[in-house]
Amino acid sequence: MAKQPRVLSGQVAAITGGARGIGRETARALAAQGMRVAIGDLDLPTTQATAAELGPNVTGYTLNVRDRDSFTAFLDAVEADLGPIDVLINNAGIMQLGPFLQEDDATAHRQVDINVHGVLYGMKLILPRFVARGRGHLVNIASSAGKAGFPGGATYCGTKHFVVGVSEAVRGELRGTPVQVSVVMPGVVNTELATGLVEARGIRNVNPQDVSQAIVETLQVPRFDVYVPRSLGPLSGALGVLPRRSREAIVRALKADQVLMSADPVARRAYELRATQSEPRRDEGAASEQPGD
Repeated sequence: MAKQPRVLSGQVAAITGGARGIGRETARALAAQGMRVAIGDLDLPTTQATAAELGPNVTGYTLNVRDRDSFTAFLDAVEADLGPIDVLINNAGIMQLGPFLQEDDATAHRQVDINVHGVLYGMKLILPRFVARGRGHLVNIASSAGKAGFPGGATYCGTKHFVVGVSEAVRGELRGTPVQVSVVMPGVVNTELATGLVEARGIRNVNPQDVSQAIVETLQVPRFDVYVPRSLGPLSGALGVLPRRSREAIVRALKADQVLMSADPVARRAYELRATQSEPRRDEGAASEQPGD
């Protein structure tokens, strides 16, 4: 018998990297379900503008996910304003591309700080609250790149492997509690983060609205693995049981190994610059922590 979808109306959701892309569309979708939604991002004016556009159920806050104190202040402010958080969506992330041997240390540190430590801080800060209350749903945004390594994005893939792995481990530790954990693994999403990418054969790009709808569905009927599109799940499972040589041959046949490696650097220039500036700055033009993911 199918499970009855949970009613989300009246619950409180907090979304990191909520000013743009997937975060923004997820805030829109959750507000449409009657949830009270807090979006946090480094670029406060843009965050507040997004919140104003999305309506009275959405509130914008400043958030630097690289800083534990900032993350704590964000969660405390949301709970003071909106009430206890029922859902945390760790969405903030950046993707900087290029051959691994040409990647400088600052680029690697930036991606690890945001994509890894930003997720860890969120988990370590929200899960004790969920456990104490006996309820809560943690949603970590990873990527299909968290299930395979793609040339041209080695460090990014590594960070998303981490998100999948830590989510699986913590889910195991929380087994038997009412706290839910989900990991969302989209393919290429048509946001600024994916600017200039080529398409793989037979694997369609998705829109941020597709990801936000999948998040709504997993909050209503919880599941751990959330692939977008759903067809990526069976494909990932099938590739996982093949010998490495066969798996790599299929990836090459699909041209999936070229999606990141052959990205257009001219088309990506504005995004890459903003990702490079994804840290607190006092001068004008401070960048978002979540440039389009």
